[in-house]
Amino acid sequence: MEVHSHTSIQVKGTEAREYQDAVITEQAYQVYLNDKLLTELVASPQQLRELGVGFVVCEGLAEEVDAVDVVGSEIRVQAKGAGQSEWTIGSCGSVSAKHAPKRVHSALSMPADQVGRVIAAVRSEEWERTGGVHCSVLFLDGKLIVKSSDIGRHNTVDKVVGFAVLNHIPLAQCVLGCTGRQPAAMVAKAANAGIPIVISRSASTYQGILTAYMTGITLVCFARGERYTIYTHPYRLTGLQVE
Repeated sequence: MEVHSHTSIQVKGTEAREYQDAVITEQAYQVYLNDKLLTELVASPQQLRELGVGFVVCEGLAEEVDAVDVVGSEIRVQAKGAGQSEWTIGSCGSVSAKHAPKRVHSALSMPADQVGRVIAAVRSEEWERTGGVHCSVLFLDGKLIVKSSDIGRHNTVDKVVGFAVLNHIPLAQCVLGCTGRQPAAMVAKAANAGIPIVISRSASTYQGILTAYMTGITLVCFARGERYTIYTHPYRLTGLQVE
């Protein structure tokens, strides 16, 4: 990940000193699907093939991808099964097709005492240095398989999903860990990818919770060490005793 050193002035109370601060970079990328421009994403300049593939899958535009190429600032994705319906550009570059998020079909469960292990993995060196990035992780069979940092929380999910798709990893057997908030659009990304369990350090919204409930996702938020809040479908977390 590109990090620049910038001369700044750090102030603590009445004391000020010159300081070399680590600052994350961002770039704009145009995402194409079957040679049609979808949107422009502002992202950190790494894992760009994964970003493009994951974006198409997480927005529900295709379930499989045939090819992806990065040429300059263009990320070009080819997917034979992609629909040609009209697309609406939403916030953070999201593209909404004319259908609801997909319902997740998975028999996956996990021990509740593993939630802390998943959320611990979202801490990143980039965040420690800059404080300016989000991070997402994917776990399969209790093991960390991919970790992505980016200036945008949406992008981190796209990147880990894109990695899974490109490497033929079964997303229905994966657990997604995130640093970012979980509004409806974020939960819909996991649903369209077929991920059954989402664990976040941050909050959800009411619409995010409703989306998780309707799509069959187990949504866990405010995960900090051994403390967390389960909003939907708690049956996937085994070993809990609810008083």
